[in-house]
Amino acid sequence: MRDLAAAYVAALPGRDTHSLMAGVPGVDLKFMPLGWRDGAFDPEHNVILINSAARPERQRFTLAHEIGHAILLGDDDLLSDIHDAYEGERLEQVIETLCNVAAAAILMPEPVIAEMLERFGPTGRALAELAKRAEVSASSALYALTEQTPVPVIYAVCAPGKPPREQAASDEDAGPSTEKVLTVRASSSTRGVKYTLASGTPVPADHPAALALATGMEVREESYVPFRSGRKMKAEVDAYPSRGIVAVSFEFDPARLGRKDSEQADRDEPQDAAQ
Repeated sequence: MRDLAAAYVAALPGRDTHSLMAGVPGVDLKFMPLGWRDGAFDPEHNVILINSAARPERQRFTLAHEIGHAILLGDDDLLSDIHDAYEGERLEQVIETLCNVAAAAILMPEPVIAEMLERFGPTGRALAELAKRAEVSASSALYALTEQTPVPVIYAVCAPGKPPREQAASDEDAGPSTEKVLTVRASSSTRGVKYTLASGTPVPADHPAALALATGMEVREESYVPFRSGRKMKAEVDAYPSRGIVAVSFEFDPARLGRKDSEQADRDEPQDAAQ
């Protein structure tokens, strides 16, 4: 599916909305309210529908996702293989996953990711710059960058949010609070790293990611991964604030990723379902 999407994007005149549609001639694009749905591809009427109420970054990724459906329906061999291997709800899940793979390949082709890594290294800034370049959310860029990063890294997208449930419960007697806490919104790890940060994990106020948000400046220093369990694993941290979020990378010394460390971290942290 990634190869099909790469071939698709290679033939496009550009990556703006009009150019993205150039590879599916005869298919109309319409923006309209769709309630809870982000979009849909109707092959019977040759139309892609996009939710007009969604954020621009979400609309762009949804458009590429729906183009992925069109690409998949145009490849009889791949479509036949998928239907032979899966059925029912699992079939639908696999198709949606493949269309997400296609969307990432269309909006963030390998040469663009390679350029970001060459310029900025496996850092939080590379994640933020990729999101800007591709005009997608940092969470969407997260998984594409993870796949192409050759060294052991955990990437995370952090944003201010409500205090974690445990902290909120302990503060009940203090009355309602409007204070927001920096928490992990999404996280993914590269090959060789067996663990990641669970969504909702709070980031301590003295952590480089929190400092980056407070100062509006990139922070890079030797620090740690703030696992929810309280365990701290040493890592080179790069935290880059961008548009209200903080893109963070935790790069490890491969020598520290021994079997014992990995097994302990597996017990501490659940795997991210999106990974």
